[in-house]
Order: sequence, then C-alpha cells, then structure tokens
Amino acid sequence: AASWAQSYPAKPVRYVVPFPAGASPDIVARLITDRLGRIWGQQVLVDNRSGAGGTVGAAFAAKSPADGYTLFQCNIASSAIAESLYAKLPYDQQRDFAPLSLIGTTASVLVVHPSLPARSVNEFIAYARANPGKLSYGTSAAGTSPQLAMELIKLTAKIDVVHVAYKGGPQALSDVIGGQIPSSAQTAPSALPAIQSERVRALAVTSLKRISQLPSVPTLHETALPGFEVNSWYGLCAPAGTPGPILEKVHADLTAVLRMPETQQRLRDMVVEASPTSRDEFEQFIRAEIARWARVIKAAGIPQQ
Repeated sequence: AASWAQSYPAKPVRYVVPFPAGASPDIVARLITDRLGRIWGQQVLVDNRSGAGGTVGAAFAAKSPADGYTLFQCNIASSAIAESLYAKLPYDQQRDFAPLSLIGTTASVLVVHPSLPARSVNEFIAYARANPGKLSYGTSAAGTSPQLAMELIKLTAKIDVVHVAYKGGPQALSDVIGGQIPSSAQTAPSALPAIQSERVRALAVTSLKRISQLPSVPTLHETALPGFEVNSWYGLCAPAGTPGPILEKVHADLTAVLRMPETQQRLRDMVVEASPTSRDEFEQFIRAEIARWARVIKAAGIPQQ
C-alpha cells in the first residue's frame, strides 16, 4: 500500500458531490478539485449525484471501490442529519466511510420575497404566529441543513410554517425571487447574489456572528433566538477500506490546499470559512453532529422519510 500511495494518483480521481451543479457544495468542490488536480498532476473530476438530501451520492460513494480513486464530499445533510431522518439508509456514515478532514463551514440565511410584510426576523415570527400554517418556506430536499435550521427556528420560536421541498436550493431560491413561495432558508453562498441584487430580503443568518459579506443582516442569536447557531459544513471522506497511506496523502494534500492564502480568500468570498482538521478530529466532529441532529429531529417531531 505504501508503494501504491507513492504513485497515487496514477489516473483521474472521481470527486462525488451529492448536490446539483451550481449549489453551494458544488461551488466549493470545484475550487478544491482544481487545487488538488494541480498538486497531483491528474484530473479530479466533479461527479454531481444529487437527490434525497445528499443520500443518493453518499450511497454511490459508499459502494465505490476503496482504492483512492473515488472521494466523497461529505456534508451535514448526508453524513449527520440523514442517519436520524431516513428509516432505511443504504449506507452507514461511521461504518462505510473514512473521514479525512473538514473543509469548511458556512451559515444559512432566512430570506423572503420583498412583498412579504416582514422586514425583520421578529416581524417574520409575529406574522407566522398570526397566520399559523399559511406561511411556507422552500429549501432543497428534506434533510439538508437549511431545512433543519428552519425546523429548529420553528421549534424554538413556536411557529407553524409549511416546508416545500425542491430538488435543489437554487430552484427554491428562484421561486422566492419569482414570488411563488414567500420565504426560504438558503446557504449563504447560494443566496448572496440574490440578496445583494435586492431580489430577496435577508432577515437573519444562522451563525453566531454576522458574516462580513452581509454586515447589516443580524444573526438569529442577537435578535429573536438567543444561542441559536446552525452552520452547514463540507468535508472530505473516502470509502472505508481505502489504504491508510493513500488516506494520509490525500489528507496532507487537502490540508495544504486549505492552508493556501488564495484558497482561504476564495472560500471566504463564497462565505465559507476554511477549517482543516486532523482525521481523528473530523471523525469526532461527525459523531457529535450525528448526535446533535438526532436530538433536534426527535424534539421537532420530524417524521422519518
């Protein structure tokens, strides 16, 4: 295996992203794969396999050969939330994957159509309480972090807002822009252009601190829901059984990419904070996330899919 790792990669590497092209995870993936490809002198090809909150792509990656030529951009949806959300999951994150490193974290944003009579999150909550079950919000498929963030808002604020699931976040955002639905929870990288062009109104971000690209948009923590924090995250995993020396090489090269000032700035421009970790740290992080979202799903009474 050590000898094999020295020549790795000897051919193009498949990089599975379980969300559609143009979504936030895909944008991050294309930056990472470009940088890894330069280091390795091989193509690192993004393979978008979206569906069912990221679980379609995760299942594909879990069943792929454990030879280092399939990598998986693991994430909060398919690697943490899915375990409690789906009754029958065709993979087990802790059994079927070898965690490599966290890539980065990003906040979600609650956005509304400009016609909605709510100019703050407190006004949104008041409007929802006055109109229980009449207000809806759209996100990508059930089980993604924006949807769970919104469910946690509903649980904490005690409001009834109906979820409308889309195949991807961009479609949900497009319908908010067009006025087909009044609100949406979106990852910040996806929502930023529409917010900056004033096609939607941003009410609050889900991180504990405001994000630099939207300095006037408050956090839920500082406005209506003290202590509220939900961040989406992206990481890199490989199929379980991938040789250790290859895992070490991929981890070392990914860490080098994430420590490049240019990469950090590009990610920051996309509202993602680079967060490289050790392999053990990332494994422990995933375990903690699985436990956290299990508690939220149970408390919110979200039915299994």
